[in-house]
Amino acid sequence: MITVEEAKRILMEHVPSLAADTVTTERASGFLMKDVVAPYDHPLFDMSAVDGYAFAFGSVNEWNVVGEIAAGEVRNEALRPGECVRIFTGAMVPMGADTVVMQEFVTRTADRILHSDGRLKVGSNVRLKGEQVRQGQVILHAGERLNAAAKGLLASVGVAGVAMAPSPEVAVIITGSEFADERGVRPGKIFGSNGVMLEALIPSAGALAQVRHVPDEMAALEACIQQCSASSDLVISTGGASVGDHDLVSAAIERCGGRILFHGIAQKPGKPMLFALLGDKPFFGLPGNPRAVMVLFWEYVLPFLRAMQGAKRPWLKVDVLPIAHALIAKGDRAEFRAAQVKGGQVTLLADEGSHMLRSLIDADALAYVPANRRTWAAGDPMEVHYLP
Repeated sequence: MITVEEAKRILMEHVPSLAADTVTTERASGFLMKDVVAPYDHPLFDMSAVDGYAFAFGSVNEWNVVGEIAAGEVRNEALRPGECVRIFTGAMVPMGADTVVMQEFVTRTADRILHSDGRLKVGSNVRLKGEQVRQGQVILHAGERLNAAAKGLLASVGVAGVAMAPSPEVAVIITGSEFADERGVRPGKIFGSNGVMLEALIPSAGALAQVRHVPDEMAALEACIQQCSASSDLVISTGGASVGDHDLVSAAIERCGGRILFHGIAQKPGKPMLFALLGDKPFFGLPGNPRAVMVLFWEYVLPFLRAMQGAKRPWLKVDVLPIAHALIAKGDRAEFRAAQVKGGQVTLLADEGSHMLRSLIDADALAYVPANRRTWAAGDPMEVHYLP
């Protein structure tokens, strides 16, 4: 068995790169594969930040109104000393003006205005050309995730398309002969949940999922692994990852010409996990217990899928917080425990078996209990991984 840290290092050393596609800004999602350079300034021109009156700042506070400019309109004539224009938010400040006074501070009589804003200074209420972004400036870097604000920034400087990784295609193989089918529950059969969970989890990583079910038969499993590795970017199996008589995954991978990079991590849950390469295709062999599948996906598979798409920071967000209660960890393996973060502290939830999901429903984080530490007093710092 290897440590959690060794497993994560090996994974990141074997992330395949996907060819970038150019995607329209409106449809783009995920992580940028290339830096984005602004094709235009933002703002495009000096514009008014408020509804009011534009003029050249000076010692006087009385002007003659000579026109009006709405957003989208342009005044081609420069203002002369003593002149101003009525202007609206987003409109281009005309030549000869450098300041805008808010309409709330203005008294207008016919075509003359007076203002009473004692805080007004040169440039007040004017958004200067290029004050946020200059043409040619890198505005978003490769590896950054596109959220709504980032897409808004791209749109505001006229970026029509960006380089994104295509959504990775993930083949999921649910192994086992123990699952109930359309004929209903029969003695010895159980309801399967791993396929349903992974179909929900994988799209959250920006990937596409195809789920197949295979019985515990070597020929069927071998054929399925070969088909999936040929038609997908990544393969995940659940079940059959341990060393029992019916745990066939590692042998099937080797029969398919695969190379197992590690098999077994000194952690709880998820000890039997394996990682292999089938040619250049990565393969995650997860155990069959649902809790282990969830934890392993969050800690290993999700970051791997993010890294495939160019993520600069693929791992779950990490924090160190005081634990709200004492803890004595059993055994000698690292643990990932369901937890809640409240009031700046972390509280561990019920320590359930690897087949149980109840406490994960209420969790917003995983607390990391390293193998080299077994006791915590209330208030001691603990590493926390926030769930996506």
